[in-house]
Amino acid sequence: MKFICNPINMEYKYQYIDMGKMMINREAADPSLILFKDKYYLFPSMTAGFLISDNLADWEFHPLKDVPIYDYAPDVRVIGEYMYFSASSKSDSCSFFRTKDPVRGEFEEIPGSFPFWDPNLFIDDDGRVYFYWGCSNITPLYGVELNPEDMQPKGKPAELIYSNTTLHGFERNGEHHVINRTPEQIEEMVQTYAKLLNLPEEKMALIRAALSNSDPYIEGAWMDKYNGTYYLQYSSPGTQYNVYSDGVYVSDNPLGPFTLAKNNPYSYKPGGFMPGAGHGSTLEDKYGNWWHASTMRISVNHIFERRLGLWPAGFDQDGELFCNQRYGDWPMKIEQVAMNPWSDPEWMLLSYGKPAKASSCEEGKEASKATNENVQSWWKAATNASGEWLEVDLKHVCDVHAVQLNFADDQMNLPLPEGATLKQVGETRRYLDERQHVTRWLLEGSVDGIEYFVIEDKSEADTDLSHDLVVKEGGVKARYIRCTVKELPFNQNACISGLRVFGNGEGELPRIVNGVQTKLLSELDLSVTWEDGDAVGYNVLWGFAPDKLYHSYMVFGRNQVDIGALIKGQSVYVRVDAFNEKGITEGGIFTVIE
Repeated sequence: MKFICNPINMEYKYQYIDMGKMMINREAADPSLILFKDKYYLFPSMTAGFLISDNLADWEFHPLKDVPIYDYAPDVRVIGEYMYFSASSKSDSCSFFRTKDPVRGEFEEIPGSFPFWDPNLFIDDDGRVYFYWGCSNITPLYGVELNPEDMQPKGKPAELIYSNTTLHGFERNGEHHVINRTPEQIEEMVQTYAKLLNLPEEKMALIRAALSNSDPYIEGAWMDKYNGTYYLQYSSPGTQYNVYSDGVYVSDNPLGPFTLAKNNPYSYKPGGFMPGAGHGSTLEDKYGNWWHASTMRISVNHIFERRLGLWPAGFDQDGELFCNQRYGDWPMKIEQVAMNPWSDPEWMLLSYGKPAKASSCEEGKEASKATNENVQSWWKAATNASGEWLEVDLKHVCDVHAVQLNFADDQMNLPLPEGATLKQVGETRRYLDERQHVTRWLLEGSVDGIEYFVIEDKSEADTDLSHDLVVKEGGVKARYIRCTVKELPFNQNACISGLRVFGNGEGELPRIVNGVQTKLLSELDLSVTWEDGDAVGYNVLWGFAPDKLYHSYMVFGRNQVDIGALIKGQSVYVRVDAFNEKGITEGGIFTVIE
């Protein structure tokens, strides 16, 4: 069996970014996922290459040549025997590139005639080719038919989608869809950034404008056709927010007019260990199952510090596009969710809030940061010596089936490598580090904290997997899980944002959630509260029909959540599920708006 656990277990490339000081962080985003000649190809932004898989779980990296690797949002599609590639530039005309063999062959350039950002090609059943693009908080998404011979537009672009934050709560900007900064707070943040990074005045002006702007970006077009209906997908409101999501409009014509689908946003993951599920692509696999890949956020070292997620998706009996993200960063068995995209996880989270200790800790970055289910905080060792370790006490012996090790980067400031040249990308100068780094560690388990056994040894690994997943399908008995860090990129201090353990614990299922209260705060905002019980955490589900609770919001340590993703005038039904180390107890369904 093959397992995945988001973020996708792949090599995330480092880049140097000139922000007055040279900042280093990893980034991959805006994934285009396609099936080409019986293999899966994944093209993310800022990766200097692409990844290939036979099974959607194991990914092999290949460098990209002869195409603009510094241009964001690479789009790939299949036309006949060719894979077509394009990427974003707002100032220069963008070319198309095609190849019959992206690994061993060369890309043939087809010169473009206009600039575009966030491109997406679509080939209809009749062979006609359409093109979609747009990334702005002012202008819409556009579409046009292309001549497949030379990829030139046939006619004028059509304006397809504008944002509408008065009707669509999920398009509103800000963390949790809320921007509540005063002008004084904005200026304080600008001055803090300027002092920290020694920014020139023009950079300060850009940050000031970004912090002040409450209009969402509408971007990331992706088109699919299913049972004669065209599904134009798009992302909003901003990649740095926990509510980055993918919405969808539908039409019976590839150039519209389009109407908002009932199930929106169809890809939405505001809670859990790593939130965000925007700017993605939707794939039908070899066996007729559907998957959705999109962008997850960290956004600590840089707002574009991002990762990739992959979730089961599909179309229901009424043609509504959905994506299951209820337990969206827990281990999933590929074969199981392919047969039933709404399958519950087989293994539960065992490590949340559990005691943790380490060989050393930097002040404010204690071992407990690695068990709080928050990717934006982490344990950091006090030294960069090999052998620093982190240990989680599960408090009783459990059947451990999987461990996800999430390594973080902590404000690294290093000079450019010798001979490297910064590339201007939009308003930023950056350099993609194509060197091979390594992440090496030893993972051990113990029943008593005295005698330890090896679970996985990557002390000599030649890979750099910052979100590595270890699966022991048969399970191991352990109370203590220890990770000893051997070597990291740039010889940095060990940082772990999540030493996440999954399996089966003791006890009974949690009690059913009682005392659920719902309150409409506005036509777009809903507050849900419930009586705190004996659960490890809760999943708040909602949808526009009682049998279509396709949206979810996972929370830990609280019994309240505000949902800002409602659509004005649409019916709303809610269910609150409880989960613990034993399993999940579903709640009752409540009608909010009928």
